[in-house]
Amino acid sequence: MPPPPARKKPGLPDGFKSFAEYNAARKEKNHLKQEYFLAKIEKQKQKKERKQKKKAPKVCAEPSTLSIAVPGSILDNAPSLELRTYLAGQIARAACVFKVDEIIVYDDVGIRDNTTAKTEVCLSDSGETRPTRKCCAQLARILQFLECPQYLRKDFFPFHRDLDYAGLLNPLDAPHHMRQDDDCRFREGVIHAQPAHNGSWAEVGLRQRVKLDIPLKPGIRVTVEMLPNCPEAKHPRGRVVSPKLPQIETGIYWGYSVRIANSLNAVFTECPFKEGYDVSIGTSERGEPVETASLPSHQHVLVVFGGLEGLEGAVESDDVLNVDDPKVLFDYYLNTCPDQGSRTIRTEEAILISLAELRTKLKPKVCKYSSVS
Repeated sequence: MPPPPARKKPGLPDGFKSFAEYNAARKEKNHLKQEYFLAKIEKQKQKKERKQKKKAPKVCAEPSTLSIAVPGSILDNAPSLELRTYLAGQIARAACVFKVDEIIVYDDVGIRDNTTAKTEVCLSDSGETRPTRKCCAQLARILQFLECPQYLRKDFFPFHRDLDYAGLLNPLDAPHHMRQDDDCRFREGVIHAQPAHNGSWAEVGLRQRVKLDIPLKPGIRVTVEMLPNCPEAKHPRGRVVSPKLPQIETGIYWGYSVRIANSLNAVFTECPFKEGYDVSIGTSERGEPVETASLPSHQHVLVVFGGLEGLEGAVESDDVLNVDDPKVLFDYYLNTCPDQGSRTIRTEEAILISLAELRTKLKPKVCKYSSVS
């Protein structure tokens, strides 16, 4: 005989919970829901921080620079325009090989010769001009022509007698002289006159012009950072950046700037760097041998070369400087080629010799350049 069925205990029906159980389940559900929303808020916060961090500009130390000062009168010693052009090309090549950031062309004749013809030269983007000795203007013009990428020269250098033979010179082949098929993050360009909606067009040496996101005045030279290609865009896109940015972020040498100084003292007083040159070096056969020199680390170093009369002649021609010995103007006064075999060393030769000797002596605080393959 089967056992009798078990009797149900008195209480709630099957599937029903007590108030305490229901309340505990509700609290647990609310707790899980709260954790979910907190995690979601934290995720959104982190995403926003990453986005802001990506947009924020990188704060980089100002790169160390190397400047050289060259007298413009050395061109007057060349008997023809062809030889003057070739001499300027030698200086440009030396500056590029040793990664010079600034070339100052200074007038070392000054008050000693007021009969030499002068010309009006534009000194800045504001259009300011002042009389400058023709040899200085010619040397500066050729140096600027060679530094400019080939695809931009027609925009910045109209026909001029000083440039008649510049096209025959050996090219600098600097890293910023891009070829059409070169894949590089940065390019030098010129703003085109073609109107663009909410922006401007830049010619950067590619098959197509690059669309920039800001309107700019046509005819100015700009450094453009190429943006990633968008499948929907018909043209490449880019943004204007500082000319220093390619050097800082990629370590690639990005050419030199050229300025004219109408005297030796103007080489120092018109320095474009806020702190000035923290190390200055004069080169002369009367200086200390370069082997004995121990140079400190520098932010902006200046190396000054003399002309036919040496730095002594440049000091004598400067009506502002009240010194007899040029040695007192510099932190270091060096002979970079002691025991020379020739009675004289030409300025263009001295530049190559000196920069080669100083290469292992200079100690930049911020080394920004990488080797170029």
